[in-house]
Amino acid sequence: MLLRLLFCCLLSLLAVSGPLHAAPPAANAPLPHNGATVLLDGKEIFTIASGVLSFTPSDRAQAISKRLQAVAHDRLLNLDQIALSDHETSTDIVLHDQVLMTVTDQDAAANGRNRQELAQDLTERIRTAITAYRTERSARTLAIDAAKALAVTVVLATLLAMIRRLFPRLTAQIETWRGTRIRTIRFQSIELLHEDRAVAILLTMLRFCRILLVLGLFYLYIPLVLSFFPWTAGLADRLFDYIETPVVKVWHGVTTYLPNLFFVAVIAVCTHYVIRFSRFLFSEVERQNITLPGFYPDWALPSFKIVRFLIIAFAVVMAFPYLPGSDSPAFKGISVFLGVLFSLGSSSAVANVVAGVILTYMRAFCVGDRVKIADTMGDVIEKNLLVTRIRTAKNVDVTVPNAMVLGSHIINYSSSAQLILNTTVTIGYDVPWRQVHQLLISAAGATERILAEPRPFVLQTALNDFYVSYELNAYTDAPSAMASVYSALHANIQDHFNEAGVEIMSPHYSTLRDGNMTTIPADYLPADYQPPAHRITQVKP
Repeated sequence: MLLRLLFCCLLSLLAVSGPLHAAPPAANAPLPHNGATVLLDGKEIFTIASGVLSFTPSDRAQAISKRLQAVAHDRLLNLDQIALSDHETSTDIVLHDQVLMTVTDQDAAANGRNRQELAQDLTERIRTAITAYRTERSARTLAIDAAKALAVTVVLATLLAMIRRLFPRLTAQIETWRGTRIRTIRFQSIELLHEDRAVAILLTMLRFCRILLVLGLFYLYIPLVLSFFPWTAGLADRLFDYIETPVVKVWHGVTTYLPNLFFVAVIAVCTHYVIRFSRFLFSEVERQNITLPGFYPDWALPSFKIVRFLIIAFAVVMAFPYLPGSDSPAFKGISVFLGVLFSLGSSSAVANVVAGVILTYMRAFCVGDRVKIADTMGDVIEKNLLVTRIRTAKNVDVTVPNAMVLGSHIINYSSSAQLILNTTVTIGYDVPWRQVHQLLISAAGATERILAEPRPFVLQTALNDFYVSYELNAYTDAPSAMASVYSALHANIQDHFNEAGVEIMSPHYSTLRDGNMTTIPADYLPADYQPPAHRITQVKP
């Protein structure tokens, strides 16, 4: 209540401060506003509409203003001694022996009045204006103005002190409401607004109100104090104009923009529902509830993103003419500048986006596929318009730009339901090839993740100088486990060949059969195995 009372006192002082410095009262008959203005202390007294001889109306107005300023400063001059001196074609307004101004027949004709009546009216205006000028600068008036300024300053200091004490208490009070009056807002199990966040929002609003209130008090205080004194009264009006003019312009711009705002709102609502309908349509295509010939379900999500971008771009183009300032040269210049920056700095990004769209509709791979792109092999964990991310067998994530993916050869191990794994061994000519085939197929059958159907098969890929190359081909449905399947397959091949007593001499192996152990590990040899000794054969002459 006390804060409100002091604020009302401040406004009342603002209301009563005007009459001491108001413009001089006008005479009964109004003067025309076209022409040069005669001013005293920056306030308009009357206007000069015609010139005299070589003097223009502006020259006459400036000369009269200087004379009146000099008379107003000299308090020894009695204003009651201002008199009229009539001549044949003019009337002079004089003070002692000084002519303040001359009223001509042209002046009277411009005002549509009699010359003597016009001169009498101007005399009253001059006397009133000079009297007001001297009154404003009298010791009594200045003392009253100083007292008003002091009172307003005291009121301002009191209000600021109250604000300084009040707002910390309000802050502490809001803090005590945490968990009691201010609680977390939930919708079923979804947390919409946590109590800490709600308290932070209220405290931010409170600080904003405090700043706004302090600025408002200073906005009233500074021009009000300046308006008390005649030397700064014009500056006070100017300060008010500095703040009032942009506020009025903003308000006028807002009210003028309201019809356009309805157009923008309609475009935004229509765009929202068109996007929702597009999302529903593509979601149904993705769930295969809607089937389009030649359109794959995995195209639904990227196609929706492209369609959504096009819809938003079209809506922006439609709403652009209704945006405030869209026709201004500054807005157009900024738009061109941003367009140039985007075109110069986003060439690689645009190339990646185009490559991402092409890869989407190429269907070269999907998320989760085991692929090899250039020298990188792993599982695809993310695919977007800009990059493709691959996680290798070592759990390393590799980010490849889509432009590079499109320019490289892509090997997709998951594109087929059954991937053929192949490995090659070389066996000497002394081992029957049918036995080698059987051993390889049995090793494949003993390996996990190798399918029994289709059956594994063996190809003899080369008959080399010292050995035969056998290629084992086996089917698997786990391309992501290629490394572990290959490792288990190679281990089983070694076990089966060792158990059968077949040496894997790959790629080259040389030995002396007499006196050297076989290459089969000792675990697979009989307990009484002895390396054969050297034999010496006598050659008869």
